[in-house]
Amino acid sequence: MSNKIMVQWMAAGHLSISKMLLQYYTKLGINEEELVLLLHVQAFIEDGHSFPTPHDISERMSLTEMECAEKLRLLVKKGYLDLLEQQDDHQLLSESYSLEPLWEKLISMLRSHEGEATDKKKQDEEINLFQLFEKEFSRPLSPIECETLSMWLDQDQHEAILIKAALKEAVVSGKLNFRYIDRILFEWKKNGIRTVEQAKAYGEKFRKNQGKRYQQPERVQPNTFPTYNWLEQ
Repeated sequence: MSNKIMVQWMAAGHLSISKMLLQYYTKLGINEEELVLLLHVQAFIEDGHSFPTPHDISERMSLTEMECAEKLRLLVKKGYLDLLEQQDDHQLLSESYSLEPLWEKLISMLRSHEGEATDKKKQDEEINLFQLFEKEFSRPLSPIECETLSMWLDQDQHEAILIKAALKEAVVSGKLNFRYIDRILFEWKKNGIRTVEQAKAYGEKFRKNQGKRYQQPERVQPNTFPTYNWLEQ
């Protein structure tokens, strides 16, 4: 490559293309010809030419000038491209293109997908939670128990991970019933417990206070978990 061509290549600059746009343009309802046309419009804008004509664009594409004009019209109509009018100090009107509607649609779609993924993850966690309870209880949950579990999630807004922690607490305490678990969750919420780590720290603090009231055994079996009766709060 000659020095002259190298200088021209460097001076031409580079077009910044969003990988998200390349990944999701079909989901936005954009075909390949429309995508390339939009990228050419962006390139013109970055070069300081904010209102390229159909002729300007057709010289860079395999489309005719008339086809470019029609696609520009459709992109504006479909809300992917904005046609702005500006007035200068001499009261002269000028027009320019803006790709802001395209980016807004892309961001909106990504947020929607993120929300759907979050909802799907939450739904999976709740299904796993019901399955975990049935596994620990060694039986299907009754309709009342299912309703209680749903109320913990929907009405009381307990996180699934904290409900699992409360279930574990009930298991190691040998008090596997919904009333006991409900009491644990109530105490945690009342004391501002929001994470499993906070629940563990609160439990350790509570056990120390309980130790002053009740005589503790001198020896603790290995791998046991010290428990306390939440119902005696």
